[in-house]
Amino acid sequence: MRLERVRKGEGIKRLLLPVMSWKVGARVPDIVRTLLYRPKFFGGAYNAWIQAVMRGPSKWTVWERELFASFTSRCNSCVF
Repeated sequence: MRLERVRKGEGIKRLLLPVMSWKVGARVPDIVRTLLYRPKFFGGAYNAWIQAVMRGPSKWTVWERELFASFTSRCNSCVF
């Protein structure tokens, strides 16, 4: 179940989502909609975590981590 405000956006985001969809050529993924809906509540912590995982110290290179993420997304039929 999706909140209507998250799905459609609110305020300026209601205008931003169609532009983003048009630019990408596809529906804006739900994770992006959630980040836009509550950036202070969810976005900051999520972005910090992603940066730590994808760019932090590791025995794997950045491109290997990006490859793992894209492969996993593909296996899960995820659009991002």
